[in-house]
Amino acid sequence: MTITAHFAAGADRWPDWQEPLRAAFAEAGLDVTLTDSAPDPTAVDYIIYAPGSPLQDLSPFTNCKAVLNIWAGVERIVGNPTLRMPLCRMVDPSLSEGMVDYVTGHVLRYHLDIDAHIAGQDGVWRHERVPPLARERPVAMLGLGALGQACARALLAHGFPVLGWSRTPRDVAGVECRAGADGLTETLARAQIVVTLLPQTQETQNIIDARALATLARGAYLINPGRGPLIDDDALIAALDTGQLAHATLDVFREEPLPPEHPFWAHPRVTVTPHIAAETRPHTAARVIAENIRRGEAGEPFLNQVDTDRGY
Repeated sequence: MTITAHFAAGADRWPDWQEPLRAAFAEAGLDVTLTDSAPDPTAVDYIIYAPGSPLQDLSPFTNCKAVLNIWAGVERIVGNPTLRMPLCRMVDPSLSEGMVDYVTGHVLRYHLDIDAHIAGQDGVWRHERVPPLARERPVAMLGLGALGQACARALLAHGFPVLGWSRTPRDVAGVECRAGADGLTETLARAQIVVTLLPQTQETQNIIDARALATLARGAYLINPGRGPLIDDDALIAALDTGQLAHATLDVFREEPLPPEHPFWAHPRVTVTPHIAAETRPHTAARVIAENIRRGEAGEPFLNQVDTDRGY
């Protein structure tokens, strides 16, 4: 039986995705008709989706078995009142590898004070500060899902003590895990570098606020490749201005693209990167989509199905 999959992840992405998807379907032994044009919604079995898609009203897709998101984040679709079918987020090895590269690179950048060496090449030989060893630099990983655990393992391999925090209790080998409000305070109080990889929910909105920033040791660093609304922007700028926070690397923002007039661009203690920490790569993510379609057709549980009540 032929399966119909509608690509609704944006016309700009279609050229990069159509061949990897067709190859993945063939590899999985699936007979899939793949379309990016307006189909008969009642004939669509699966929607391949990205937040921000022009497709917002899902109600005509009465026979759709699942919406397969190409991003890890689902906060821009999970509350859609017309979403009445299962929603699956993207968990892909390449996405995890990209996030590990980003997080490890910026942790090491801060740990080794690389910015000071780059900015200070003025012909003066300075040997004022020797960085601590990795084992002397605790890193807090806020969020212990697939991406957070992958980054935690990489940092452990470099010798950093990793302090993990999540909303609900987790047990990750080698990581000192805490949960709940008191656990967050304890985690932040001991951290010298903080990485935020939490999902965006009502509970995590502005979780890095003035109080959280004041809990950190003076001169700590922040890396946010998770979600923009995790951070209170005004509180962050205030903490940077006073030196409570030494520097922040931000990859995600409340508004994207980040407007040219936003103060983050010009702040000397902020590094802006354009949402590049964990880009979905079609050639590997297509296999995840194909596997979920195979599962749907076989009556098996979907991979990475979203709990719409929790929001992730």
